[in-house]
Amino acid sequence: MWSFSAWRRRRTLARYPVDEQLWQAVRQQLPLLDGISDDEDRWLREACVLFLHHKHLTTLPGVTLDDGQRLLLAAQAQLPLLHLGELNWYQGFHEIILYPDDFKSPQRHRDASGVEHVWDAEHSGEAWQQGPVIMAWDGVLAGGGWDAYNLVIHELAHKLDMLNGDANGLPPLHAGMRMQDWAEAMQQAYDDLNRQLDADPELETAIDPYAAENPAEFFAVTSEYFFSAPDLLHEAYPKVYQQLVLFYRQDPLARLARLQREHPDYRQQHA
Repeated sequence: MWSFSAWRRRRTLARYPVDEQLWQAVRQQLPLLDGISDDEDRWLREACVLFLHHKHLTTLPGVTLDDGQRLLLAAQAQLPLLHLGELNWYQGFHEIILYPDDFKSPQRHRDASGVEHVWDAEHSGEAWQQGPVIMAWDGVLAGGGWDAYNLVIHELAHKLDMLNGDANGLPPLHAGMRMQDWAEAMQQAYDDLNRQLDADPELETAIDPYAAENPAEFFAVTSEYFFSAPDLLHEAYPKVYQQLVLFYRQDPLARLARLQREHPDYRQQHA
C-alpha cells in the first residue's frame, strides 16, 4: 500500500545522501557508537538525515557548523532512538539553538513562604516544554565518548520525558513495562543519591550529583550515563540500568563489554 510518509522519507534520503568518508570521520569522533551493527549504522545514518531535515539548527555568533558537525550532533541525538521504532519521539520542538559556550538563563523560584526569587544561572543546556532545545556547542563537542558526559543525550532525554507532559522523570513506557517497577527503581536510587549528598554535600558520588536535583534531572543524567558510562550506572544502580534497557531497548554495557573483550586495550584508549 502506498504511503505518503514513506515516499517523503525516501525522497528526503535520496536528496540528501551522506558521503561515506564524511560519515566515517564522524564515527571516529563518537566512540560511544563503536560496536553497533551494520544495520544499526545504516539506520542511524538515515535517521541523522531525517533529523537534520526536520529540526532547524540556529547558531548564535561564535558557532559555525559544517556538514560533519551537523552530523556529529544528529548522531548523538538519534542514538537513544535506535530501537524505539518509527514513532515521532522528538515531537513538540522544531529548533535547536546553539550557543558557543555556557549561557545565562533567567531562573525563578517561589519558596515555601511565598517569596519569589529571580536570578541568572549559567547553563550548558535547556529543554523547554513545547519549545526549543538550547545547548552550548562546546558541550556538544565534549560528548561522544565513554566518559559519563553527553549534553545532547541529556537534553533530549528531557524531551522524551516531556511526552507525558511536564518533565517528571517518567517518559511514556512501552507495553510490557510495569509502572511500579520503573517507579521503585528510580525512586530508590534517587533517594539513595540524595541521602548520600545530605550526609556529605561534597561527596564524589558514583553518578553526577546533579541527578539529585529532581526526578526529571535524575532521568536525564541516568540516560546520559546509560549511553556514555553504562558500567558506572550499572554498578551504582543496576535496577535503574535495567529499566533503561527496557525503555531504550538497547544494552550499551553489553556492547562496551564486547568491545573490551575483543580489543583488550579499548578501555585505556577510550577512558
